[in-house]
Amino acid sequence: MNHNRLDPTRAMNALTSWPLGELMRLAHVRRTQYHPGNQVTWVFDTNPNHTNICQTRCSFCAFWRDEKTGYTLTPDQLVTRLSPAIHQGATTILIQGGHNPAITLADWVTLIRTLTHAFPKVHLHPFSPPEIVFMAQTEKTTTQHILATLWEEGIRTLPGGGAEVLSDNIRKKISPLKCSATQWLELMEQAHLMGFKTTATLMYGHIETPNDLINHLMALRALQDRTGGFSSFVPWSFKPGDTPLGRRIIQSTIPIDYLRIIATARLVLDNVSHIQSSWFSEHWSVGQLGLLAGADDFGGLLFEEHVLQQAGHAPRSNKERVLHAIRGMGFEPVQRDSLYRPVT
Repeated sequence: MNHNRLDPTRAMNALTSWPLGELMRLAHVRRTQYHPGNQVTWVFDTNPNHTNICQTRCSFCAFWRDEKTGYTLTPDQLVTRLSPAIHQGATTILIQGGHNPAITLADWVTLIRTLTHAFPKVHLHPFSPPEIVFMAQTEKTTTQHILATLWEEGIRTLPGGGAEVLSDNIRKKISPLKCSATQWLELMEQAHLMGFKTTATLMYGHIETPNDLINHLMALRALQDRTGGFSSFVPWSFKPGDTPLGRRIIQSTIPIDYLRIIATARLVLDNVSHIQSSWFSEHWSVGQLGLLAGADDFGGLLFEEHVLQQAGHAPRSNKERVLHAIRGMGFEPVQRDSLYRPVT
């Protein structure tokens, strides 16, 4: 949809000055144009985080460790760890971890093949853009080669992690060793043109400005105009916890910030089908309110997750509570897979 497309000035006004109730109303109207009816989707996924050894050492992360204190799971160990989630009904395995120089592309292939053999009906959703850029550097090859290898192994979707804020000025301050904003966008464009579907993310609430947030959304929209490869947009607030960045700044985000970002994203990203409001990242009541601010997806059950847990953010749930939360806002819950297809 390209009707009444918000330019950066109007988008900034929406984010910062439009009355919240009106902003949410307009976003919800736009959401119903994309998704008529009364359904909200959710996914039963798990994210075991296969390694926490990471050379990038972002200042907002409490998860990373060095080679002496970190871990790397073998494929068989990962199968063992994943089995409880799969037996309880998980349909997606999100594979993300640290930037570990000891892991090779051959290791990734072995991991994919082992999981595919162990869980043939489960969708693998592995490796964010920074991980792929790092792997290309480690292997002294191109990101196109890494992506082509993943495609040959049957991978069809990629998580959009590692975007944080797509501003190199911000990234140099909070994650100077991670891929640049341009590299993140270029990797996503390459993936989309190969046929991958991906998510797009945003981590706000640290040192960014409203202008940085709008530029982030505009960069995503411009890329989506070219490729159409983003399936959804997923924002979350920075969790200071036990992180170096959290010890340097005063956490200032409030629930209203999240609702404003959800609603503004729904209005700006007029070419992205799905907007996620997460119970996991923002807790239950805020996640529920996001469903009235333009979001049509409630995120994942996340049977297992360790990155935010290390930052002191470790909410837990089950299928019944997710269904109850969606119904409590007047919607019909529909389980989906990572391609947003209903799971029966």
